[in-house]
Amino acid sequence: MTAPTAPVPATVVAPALEVRDLVVRYGSGRKAKRTPPAIDRVSFDIAPGETVGLVGESGSGKSTIGKAVLGLQPPTSGTVRLHGQDITQLPLKQRRSLAADLRVVFQDPYSSLNPARTIGQTLVEPLRLMGVGAAEALQKARRGLESVGLPGDAVDRYPAQFSGGQRQRIAIARALVCDPKVLVLDEPVSALDLSTQAQVLNLLADLRDQHDLAFLFIAHDLGVVRFLAQRVVVLYRGQIMESGPVESVTQRPRHPYTVALTAAAPVPRPAEQAARRAAREALGVGSAGSAQPAATGCPFVPRCPLATDVCVAERPPLRLVEGSLTACHHAERVPAL
Repeated sequence: MTAPTAPVPATVVAPALEVRDLVVRYGSGRKAKRTPPAIDRVSFDIAPGETVGLVGESGSGKSTIGKAVLGLQPPTSGTVRLHGQDITQLPLKQRRSLAADLRVVFQDPYSSLNPARTIGQTLVEPLRLMGVGAAEALQKARRGLESVGLPGDAVDRYPAQFSGGQRQRIAIARALVCDPKVLVLDEPVSALDLSTQAQVLNLLADLRDQHDLAFLFIAHDLGVVRFLAQRVVVLYRGQIMESGPVESVTQRPRHPYTVALTAAAPVPRPAEQAARRAAREALGVGSAGSAQPAATGCPFVPRCPLATDVCVAERPPLRLVEGSLTACHHAERVPAL
């Protein structure tokens, strides 16, 4: 039997969010048991004022973890704790009482806002559900818009009157009006152009530091994660491949999959980009489209140039290698970027 997945190292401060041995299976009955889990024993903590990035290719399970944390997808097993309270199986009525502390910003700024409602109506709604009076809720909505760089009188306008970047600022303001402690950010800048991405990322960093917020930042781009996160969790087919301080994971990756992700991330220096591409090609990591999931052992076996019999037979535990927790039997053989 394989040991439970080790967590990302806990921070000194009591975590705002704790995820332990999270397993998510889709479907039910025998079919679900035969199908590999979408999330397989994932663990991590996030401290107040900290950003932990979840990164991986499409289908790696990033958004499923976000849904499980938010209560949108029931976990099969494992626990999710908010400020020490187990919220994994809380009924909807009880979870509503925690809604102010745990908020979300979704990916698409165009579909996340109701076009038929004013910005004020959208921002006031969660406050009214919390019992805040109409006048006070409207004042909070105005202050929320101002905190993200928009005028307070935007409460009287409609989403169609704003650009994509402005709509995402509104979505952030909607999440902040309830004074949350934890924000789940699900690809919040992937639909924006590069200059707008930078503005929104800087805004998020400022808000996190001002309000001591804990961010679960979900992204596919390691470059974006490197900018905002202090720690990173690298996922592949629902399992943690590598985790640790963002500089350690991105500058000295110890898993072949992390090397491939890092080499694929764009950088503004052509010489460095060419060197990373050469490192990836030299390592010989297979493409995602041609790989079939491994039935046992490490899920990355079909794509890994370092795979041996032990990789097929045994799932590698997360172990500390040069500052990062790495799930690879041959982490010491992975060449540097």
